[in-house]
Amino acid sequence: PYSFSHQLRPQLAHVIYNPLTLGHYYSCVLHTDFLSPQPAVNLRDLGLSDLRVGQLDELLNRLLPSLGSEDGPATSRWRTSHVSAESFFHNKHGLSNTKLGVFGLPMFHRPNQSPLQVVCSELQYWPVRVQNRGFKTLRKSRRVQSGYVGPAEPEGYTTTFMKGLLLRPDKAPEAESLDQVVKLKNLPGDQQDAFKSGFTEGFMKSQAFTQRTQDSLRRTRLILLVLLLVGIYGLSRTPFLSVRFRTTSGLDSQVDPVQVKSVTFEHVKGAEEAKNELQDVVEFLRNPQKFTVLGGKLPKGILLIGPPGTGKTLLARAVAGEADVPFFYASGSEFDEMFVGVGASRIRNLFKEAKANAPCVIFIDELDSVGGKRIESPMHPYSRQTINQLLAEMDGFKPNEGVIVIGATNFAEALDNALIRPGRFDMQVTVPRPDVKGRTEILNWYLQKIKVDPNVNAEIIARGTVGFTGAELENLVNQAALKAAVDGLDLVTMKELEFSKDKILMGPERKSVEIDKKNKQITAYHESGHAIVAYYTKDAMPINKATIMPRGPTLGHVSMLPENDQWSETRAQLLAQMDVSMGGRVAEELIFGDDYITTGASSDFDGATKIAKMMVTRFGMSDKLGVMTYADLTKQSPETQAAIEKEVRVLLKDSYERAKNLLKTYSDEHKTLAEALLTYETLDAKEIKLVLEGKSLDPR
Repeated sequence: PYSFSHQLRPQLAHVIYNPLTLGHYYSCVLHTDFLSPQPAVNLRDLGLSDLRVGQLDELLNRLLPSLGSEDGPATSRWRTSHVSAESFFHNKHGLSNTKLGVFGLPMFHRPNQSPLQVVCSELQYWPVRVQNRGFKTLRKSRRVQSGYVGPAEPEGYTTTFMKGLLLRPDKAPEAESLDQVVKLKNLPGDQQDAFKSGFTEGFMKSQAFTQRTQDSLRRTRLILLVLLLVGIYGLSRTPFLSVRFRTTSGLDSQVDPVQVKSVTFEHVKGAEEAKNELQDVVEFLRNPQKFTVLGGKLPKGILLIGPPGTGKTLLARAVAGEADVPFFYASGSEFDEMFVGVGASRIRNLFKEAKANAPCVIFIDELDSVGGKRIESPMHPYSRQTINQLLAEMDGFKPNEGVIVIGATNFAEALDNALIRPGRFDMQVTVPRPDVKGRTEILNWYLQKIKVDPNVNAEIIARGTVGFTGAELENLVNQAALKAAVDGLDLVTMKELEFSKDKILMGPERKSVEIDKKNKQITAYHESGHAIVAYYTKDAMPINKATIMPRGPTLGHVSMLPENDQWSETRAQLLAQMDVSMGGRVAEELIFGDDYITTGASSDFDGATKIAKMMVTRFGMSDKLGVMTYADLTKQSPETQAAIEKEVRVLLKDSYERAKNLLKTYSDEHKTLAEALLTYETLDAKEIKLVLEGKSLDPR
């Protein structure tokens, strides 16, 4: 057993406190050199000079185990250790100097170790892998005892910090309420209210400060978001970037052909000339050797030109269906994307797949979207890449055999000249609006798909739908079927077809409009005036129907039905159209007087004035101005403009007088027809004829 003086115990306290050097000191401090009670460290160096002796003893008793006790000798608690070696393994297992390992290093061993364990232990001491033991010390070290150098105090541990650490109280319990805080503070009763009010005021101020901080953060985030959006928009408007933000479904999607077998030329009606033009292409796709043996080549492109709804897409599908070849469909807008080069890449992919499936048909709808004229645009500097790629694919350096490109557009004027030249689009097929024969075929085709009355005459409907396309005729038949279903009918009759035609031409009926008796009478005489002039004028078109039922913007209407499609009109027909237009105003003047004419004839005068101007300026039907045309009246001399205006006024005045004389001659028939319109509201051609012949109508 060793006895220690009180001068040594503060040094031990420092050793125990410092965990970095504890292992080293604890193994070295209990040497016989410490038997001599010799003061080594001053209390002031440790920052404990302010402690009394009793406090110091109490502190050391808490930090160090007692060296002796009443229960037994102190030697049972302390053991003598070896001096620290060069590594941890030396300290733990010891060193045997009698045997060397295979690597020439000392071999450490334990009792009862197998040879394999010895070799494995020896591998730990390969020179590169040996972990030496070292400690960080101060530059200036203090000698604790003779022959021993102790560690210096780390720089971060000051004397004040040491004293505060050793004397700090235990951790105070956390307070959950203001009363507990006051209780822990041990405040006097007269100071508790002031403490609570001050605490509350500080808490409220901190809450207000926090709220202001959060509001400021929200405003800052909003401003940053707005600035970010403005920056992105600015980038999108930059001419050099030319970015248009739009959703795209993949840059290079897979192109798959469509097998079209259900559509043939039998499904195409009203376009006989276009079908005949495309028959040669179908024959080439079916039997290309028939043409190539003579040296002929397949046309590379066919351009379908025509108004919307005339059947251009249907014709392209019919070509693929008749030839029974793969059909690649693409819209012009699919090649226009926000990324530069995507359009050209899709053109390459489309033609690559088409060449792999040749012979085949590529149909590009709305070709003007991708094949428009190339212009220099700072907003779209890369817009020409797509059309350049299309031009190269259709007629470039590499051959493109067996692939026919069919393009469709209703705006052929916008196409680039290099695209529509021979060698690219070799054929241009016009798909016009169908004539009366074509409209009849189209109506019969769609009438087969619904339940229709056998007495329905499609030719009558075709004669009254001048200018209708195939899509509009399909809509007419569908509207008639819906009308019959609403009325609870089993079959579609002529009445439903006429109703559908009037609805498309003039708008739906306005049955909810309440028209007083006086205005209805004026409308009846106005429309009957048109009908009388048309009925008794030789070169006027036959009347189809007269009605005073409000439709769209009009209060009444008299429809004319030509016998056939008119490709040209005579001077007598043009004058007859002007006379019919004047009949409404003339009827109002004759029946109600000059002071009670209405504004209902404004559209009639517009039509008559347009016809008169065309006769004078374009058709050469004026004796004074001759056969010269006047395209732009603003570029003509004042004398010429005055002469044109005088001739137009003469034509209109003569037409007005002819209509007035005719209505004065047939005034009785005029009144009879007006009364019939007031009674029945709508009269067809047969009923008008019966009324004018003085026959009675069947009651409805």
